[in-house]
Amino acid sequence: MQNFFFHNPTKLYFGQGQLSNLENELDQYGPNILLVYGGGSIKKSGLYDQVIGLLKKANKQIFELSGVEPNPRATTARKGIDICKKEKIDFILAVGGGSTIDCTKAIAAGAQSEADIWDIVTKKVHIDEALPFGTVLTLAATGSEMNSGSVITNWETKEKHGWGSPYTYPQFSILDPDFTKTVPRDQTIYGIVDIMSHALEHYFHHEDNTLLQDRMVEGILLTVIETAPKLLENLESTKHRTTILYNGTMALNGMVNMGYHGDWATHNLEHAVSAVHDIPHGGGLAILFPHWMEYVIDENPARFKKLAIRVFGVNPEGKTDKEVGLEGVKKLREFWNSIGAPSRLADYDIDADSIDAMAARTVTARSEFGNFKKLNREDAEKIYQRSL
Repeated sequence: MQNFFFHNPTKLYFGQGQLSNLENELDQYGPNILLVYGGGSIKKSGLYDQVIGLLKKANKQIFELSGVEPNPRATTARKGIDICKKEKIDFILAVGGGSTIDCTKAIAAGAQSEADIWDIVTKKVHIDEALPFGTVLTLAATGSEMNSGSVITNWETKEKHGWGSPYTYPQFSILDPDFTKTVPRDQTIYGIVDIMSHALEHYFHHEDNTLLQDRMVEGILLTVIETAPKLLENLESTKHRTTILYNGTMALNGMVNMGYHGDWATHNLEHAVSAVHDIPHGGGLAILFPHWMEYVIDENPARFKKLAIRVFGVNPEGKTDKEVGLEGVKKLREFWNSIGAPSRLADYDIDADSIDAMAARTVTARSEFGNFKKLNREDAEKIYQRSL
């Protein structure tokens, strides 16, 4: 385990009825609020009216930015930045899923900078402040409600990059499982895959003496595997929505990976796919992760064996570490298939003609990517080929 410093400043309000805390949280900020949300589902669910009512009760001047995309775009962030600068916004409130929150982080950063947001996302410019913002979460998936990370797409150049800053943690996040009950089945599945993928990205590293961290990651995976089928049988279950919601936050708020760095190559591979084809992030991860695992297993077969035994219950008797590990990968694929996740790029009508364009975008930021095993463009091409 490496030495580490940990700090997460986000206040978390978790559970039913927690929206009542919004008014008190906003008391410390000025009157001009930018409300950011996506395609309008919060209006259908009634959440929009609840939030607007509380903002008015708090005597806030409300400005709105709607239409944030599932893969949020730099052009949309620029619209929000323009509103913030023109209207002298004091606080941003994101109401939605991870995409809405990611876009809000970009807006918060860009609003306090003269640089273009894409230069901030691509790390050409580093910020030293951001507008304060909070979140009301409606989808269990990305963990963006309690971390500083964000993923933004430049649709004009077909690039998609993750970035973050110490200044882009939410001031507070409100997580009520009731707000996730209207999430449709397919988006619920993608969220489940995303949560598990975050846990898996953490798991693959080469540090020793991470016994507790390993158990925490395994616990997230086991809990999601146990709960997901039950939730998909009853999408309005408060109990199961609560469990998945909590796991989504814990999988990526920094608490399970203190003292080491995970891999994150699969996220880079998926970002390149959805930058070109604009597919759901969780769908892309479901396709790619098992193929990445098979591709890199020789880097540390014992690590894969540990996962296979502890999480997927593989019997190791009479088998090599690699054989046990591959059986675990197979069981992961079988689980994701059982809940309805896609398994081939062909499920999104992506064929070999796209491999070159996608592989090129895996190395726009650097020539190699991934921490468990360093990969390059040629490796990306091979993994995409396996995934067709």
